[in-house]
Amino acid sequence: MRVRVATTILGITAALLAVPACSAGTRPDTAPSARTRKPAAAAQQAAPLSAAALETRLLDESDLGSGYLRKPERPSRHDDVTVIGCPALNKLGGDAATGGTLAFPRRAKADFTYGGSSSEVSEELYSDSATKLSAGIGRIFDAMTGCPTYQVVVGGTPIDMASQKLTPPHGLGDEQWSQLLTFSTGGQSTVVKQTAIRDGRVLLIVSGSPALVDRHLDEALAKATATS
Repeated sequence: MRVRVATTILGITAALLAVPACSAGTRPDTAPSARTRKPAAAAQQAAPLSAAALETRLLDESDLGSGYLRKPERPSRHDDVTVIGCPALNKLGGDAATGGTLAFPRRAKADFTYGGSSSEVSEELYSDSATKLSAGIGRIFDAMTGCPTYQVVVGGTPIDMASQKLTPPHGLGDEQWSQLLTFSTGGQSTVVKQTAIRDGRVLLIVSGSPALVDRHLDEALAKATATS
């Protein structure tokens, strides 16, 4: 079955990113390359942005250019999720291994298709203290990249997963994480790149077709932090 992997993958990725914080807490990398600088005291103390404020900082069609179409938000689903072969993700819970949103109360999200094809890109924004954002997203990436291969069964559909830690982009924000995920089911495979940048009290996650993530990461961060 061709699971419309292209259209469900971003949900699963988000779901892979969804524990408290795809999110639970250790850093994907404690090496200097994963962190460009320590959170400033002002950023630590600044009040988190509201969900409404985050919504205005998301990219839209006019930012992305021609060929992009925003997808309507889909109603939440609560399929049974089982993780096989990755104890770290099991500890985070099934939702963390399939996709959803991180457990931060202040968040906004937008999904786009490109050129009428199966290429997609998704942007998520969260706001909280620098410490909470760092611990939450770090936990998830550690768990996901700690298991090179595993399987997720969503609503009875098995999805073979492969994860690869990538060198995060340097010089963007305060902390960066990046990984490449391969979802395989029904004889079809889809590759999704996921990059997270924390800048002060704002966490940006861009997921989707690798080329689209690379193309729009800088502008997504610029808009998300324009008045942070």
